[in-house]
Amino acid sequence: MAVITIREAISRGLREALESDDRVFIMGEDVGDYQGAYGVTSGLLEKYGAERIRDSPISEEAIVGSGVGAALAGLRPIVEIMTVNFTLLAMDQIVNAAAKLRYMSNGQFSVPMVIRTVTGGGGQLGSTHSQSLEGWYASVPGLKVAVPSNPYDALGLLRSAIGDPNPVLFFEHALRYNVTGEVPDDYYQVPLGSAIVRRSGADITIIGYSGMVLIMDQVSELLARQGKEVEVIDLRSLNPLDMQTVIDSCKKTGRAVTVEESWRTGGFTGEIASVIHEEAFDYLDGPVLRIGGADVPSPYSSELEAATIPNAELIIRSIEKQFRF
Repeated sequence: MAVITIREAISRGLREALESDDRVFIMGEDVGDYQGAYGVTSGLLEKYGAERIRDSPISEEAIVGSGVGAALAGLRPIVEIMTVNFTLLAMDQIVNAAAKLRYMSNGQFSVPMVIRTVTGGGGQLGSTHSQSLEGWYASVPGLKVAVPSNPYDALGLLRSAIGDPNPVLFFEHALRYNVTGEVPDDYYQVPLGSAIVRRSGADITIIGYSGMVLIMDQVSELLARQGKEVEVIDLRSLNPLDMQTVIDSCKKTGRAVTVEESWRTGGFTGEIASVIHEEAFDYLDGPVLRIGGADVPSPYSSELEAATIPNAELIIRSIEKQFRF
């Protein structure tokens, strides 16, 4: 078991794919000469050449559109969009082309492509570079959405995404690239649509994904000092969504909290809360507590920005207020 970072795990997955399948190529802004905005594609251009590591023009619509065309032609493109904020410029290609062509062709065509992008705030990048939009894409039929929180899942989910016949959006949190964890040398995959119980507990269930998982771990440790057992569920992917693991946990603990970095209003975890109420209502000791980011554009000031993102103190205060802990 090697201890590596999320950055290294994703880079390993990309190298494996390039090495094992000649159909795979990587395309995006600064993925070659600059070696990626976050260093994930470091060294790939030198090893695999400009045919397979393609620096693109600054046009997200062209990048994704070219990837869709390449996938339809039988290749396996891995497209990098520098941040999720820039995917808005390619919304038509993602939502109206990649997501729908398999259905509209009655299965005659598939779009086996991965769109890697960066999500989340906390880096003082301003209102238009600090958003968490993965929930938007998870609501689109035909798209799959992976949201890893650690190196093991990053590599395992990326392997599954690259091998999937459908378009997969792969979200990497901007501030979590240096998170470390154990990754086996042996080959493995993490299936899309398989949530995991990170910590078992009997008193309350906390559900989240991506950058919020580390915050949830902090909450569980702090509440454990008060004698409260917290069950922590990492969703790992939003589409497909593993609700069975969530429901089973909520039936056991009787209390549920959802956490996401994106805006609370219209947030994806509202869907999770709704299903919990539909399928586990008789087991609950109270309504599902939803915690999300503040409903404001992300401020540039580091203090103000931090105030818009859920933290352990906010989550614990909210839990104590709602469940009388």
